[in-house]
Amino acid sequence: MSTLDKSDVEKIAFLARLGIDEQDIPEYATNLTNILDMVEQLDSVDTEAVRPMAHPMDGVQRLRVDEVTEKNDRENLMAHAPEVEAGLFLVPRVVE
Repeated sequence: MSTLDKSDVEKIAFLARLGIDEQDIPEYATNLTNILDMVEQLDSVDTEAVRPMAHPMDGVQRLRVDEVTEKNDRENLMAHAPEVEAGLFLVPRVVE
């Protein structure tokens, strides 16, 4: 891939809404060019025989039993609320 120039870096910074200093542009150009070269190198690898996977360690997630661990304390919570209507908490309107 060809090296990115000053105008390329400025355009990328504009699109990303980033403010960059003029003296940092050559370093950004070098770094971005290296990243794009690496992506190009990865794109050239044949992955036809590679099975997609969610995680490289092929682990299994241990799940806990889905059971109720706390009692229903709704009445007590509603009793302490400033305003309640039809079993729901009333809150001040925030969107008009």
